[in-house]
Amino acid sequence: TIKIWSQCPSHCNLLSEKVEQMMEWSSRRSVVRMNGDKFRRFVKAPPRNYSVIVMFTALQPQRQCSVCRQANEEYQVLANSWRYSSAFSNKLFFTVVDYDEGADVFQQLNMNSAPTFMHFPAKGKPKRADTFDLQRIGFASEQLAKWIADRTDVQIRVFRPPNYSGTIALALLVSLVGGLLYLRRNNLEFIYNKAGWAMAALCVVFAMTSGQMWNHIRGPPYAHKNPQNGQVSYIHGSSQAQFVAESHIILLLNAAITMGMVLLNEAATSKGDVGKRRIICLVGLGLVVFFFSFLLSIFRSKYHGYPYSFLIK
Repeated sequence: TIKIWSQCPSHCNLLSEKVEQMMEWSSRRSVVRMNGDKFRRFVKAPPRNYSVIVMFTALQPQRQCSVCRQANEEYQVLANSWRYSSAFSNKLFFTVVDYDEGADVFQQLNMNSAPTFMHFPAKGKPKRADTFDLQRIGFASEQLAKWIADRTDVQIRVFRPPNYSGTIALALLVSLVGGLLYLRRNNLEFIYNKAGWAMAALCVVFAMTSGQMWNHIRGPPYAHKNPQNGQVSYIHGSSQAQFVAESHIILLLNAAITMGMVLLNEAATSKGDVGKRRIICLVGLGLVVFFFSFLLSIFRSKYHGYPYSFLIK
């Protein structure tokens, strides 16, 4: 008992100093930047009675990590929501370790990708669930807040800065349509144009079938860049997730296949020159065959074990 009593003051003083220092940094900036020494002292080393969320990233321009910048914006929104909420306390802190400021930390944790979010609990070592599944869930602030609530029981209500871009875009669209109808008020036959409505319907179908709504809900990264070899992946390797670039690729492939089908229909139903119809038929058939093969190969790469392919493996 005497031995424990003699050690308690130094232990408590060290903990108090660490908490006071973290609170001071957080009062200046919602996300505390850390190098290797700060990380080891304030995040890894005991004593610690507070949880720490760390974003491991590579924000320097030479790294060309666009995903890191997008994730950092969402992370800043979440950290600001916590910092300026009435529930803010010294039980949770948000920090960031940039590769160019803490490469030794990346090596120590055997980390080879960025961005990565980790939770370091107040007691014990991080478990598997303390690493945020960014590839499957995305990095939207709301998803990060839900993950933090599961790990720390700290509820964070996300407050985003006002964004009037959607309202402005809607107002411009309404103004454009209204102006067009006013200018053409004496001749509104174009409203009944079947081709125009068909194109509009196809645009909506392409957007929905390519996964644009999933992107809007989950907020996935545009692509993934491997920090070790610099290789950029535009197609996610799992059937449970996707990149924004992947949905754009699928949209273009579906549009190309549809164009091929339209040309085939045109060649079969038109009554023009036979030679011209034959060329249109071959072009349409080529579009359908090639781009459908490409689309099927992407499907195979995501649904491992799918046995079928066509032209392109």
